[in-house]
Amino acid sequence: MPAPRRIAKLFGKLIGLLVLLGFVGGLVLFALVRHERTTSLTLPTPTGRFAVGRTTYRWMNSADRFSRVQATGRELMVWVWYPASPARSDAPAPYVPSDWRRALASKGLIGFLTHDLSLVHCHSFLNAAVARPENPYPVVIVRAGGGAPTTDFTTLAEDLASHGYVVVGFDAPYRTYAFVLRNGKVVTRPAGQDPDSLGSAAADRIINKLLPLWIADTEFIVDQLQRLNADDPSGRFTGRLDMQRLGMFGHSFGGAQALQFCHDDPRCKAGIDIDGASYGSVVQDGLKKPFMIMLSDHRREMADPASQQIAANLQSIYDRLPNGKLFISIRGANHFSFSDQILLKSQYAIWVLQRIGFGDLPPRRGLAITADYVHTFFDVYLKHSLPASALAQLSAKYPEVQTKKP
Repeated sequence: MPAPRRIAKLFGKLIGLLVLLGFVGGLVLFALVRHERTTSLTLPTPTGRFAVGRTTYRWMNSADRFSRVQATGRELMVWVWYPASPARSDAPAPYVPSDWRRALASKGLIGFLTHDLSLVHCHSFLNAAVARPENPYPVVIVRAGGGAPTTDFTTLAEDLASHGYVVVGFDAPYRTYAFVLRNGKVVTRPAGQDPDSLGSAAADRIINKLLPLWIADTEFIVDQLQRLNADDPSGRFTGRLDMQRLGMFGHSFGGAQALQFCHDDPRCKAGIDIDGASYGSVVQDGLKKPFMIMLSDHRREMADPASQQIAANLQSIYDRLPNGKLFISIRGANHFSFSDQILLKSQYAIWVLQRIGFGDLPPRRGLAITADYVHTFFDVYLKHSLPASALAQLSAKYPEVQTKKP
């Protein structure tokens, strides 16, 4: 057989072998991912000294004009994590209640690559009694990004509560991507209100529309917490909330909300923006309260003019902050390194994405760094139980963290 024909035949066999290996490899990967999503997953253990309780409220915001227009009522779902003294009879809280699990379940490939939420275990006790040693407790509002549900930040909320904080998050109809009303009906966010699905100009218009709505929701939640502290019908939180020590942190668009809320509302005493761009009047006015900006690794994006503008706006806000500020970035972190999603998505898929530049920070390491910085920052500037040097000492513990000079 002439050499060219032999070579062609060999290449044909090689290609066939590669196709076969790819097919077999795909079947193996499919089986691994399927097994992975149906095994038990436990979130990182809180690092504070308190056990954690979780309870929920449904509050009606009569001033929510947007929900009125959408004819859904004005219902907010409120999630509260807090220092607890659980009794032996107290049941562990499900990661997500069953009706919300069904509503939040993703379809198609994303659903296949997402852990079965019924098999995800957190560390909270459902409706446990509030721990009494420190009374009242500082309050921190947590905001998810875009349409993400509050429960995506259970790891950070539980850790902060274990350090002696009451942590409050909320979801709203047509703002969270799926919302379960009191009557069991599920309402979803219209596609036109999802900034991630739009071009940059249209996304900015939607965000600038949504920002005041979310801020109004946050102000309403704080008003309700003040009433709850004065007279909780259940008695759980009466006199237990220190509303003079109120903070807020948020991720992505939730970080933008934290910036703007702490700008607008004098009740906010300190805040944190986790990997969020800035929007609203805070960009022009700046901020006069202790604040931390925490970013993922954006080095690959800095050639993009839009990314450069986001960085410049955050830098401008940071430069004008008074004493009590911190600006850090975490090498190898991606946008989802700060939420439970980094654990809920298939770790095989995460590994593949990390090989192509998604960020190589181990998922649990990213959550540990974030939780440590969040509770330490609030310990320093909200609870005032630690000196500012405690934040500087964290850099030795986490060499991945880069700190900008004041």
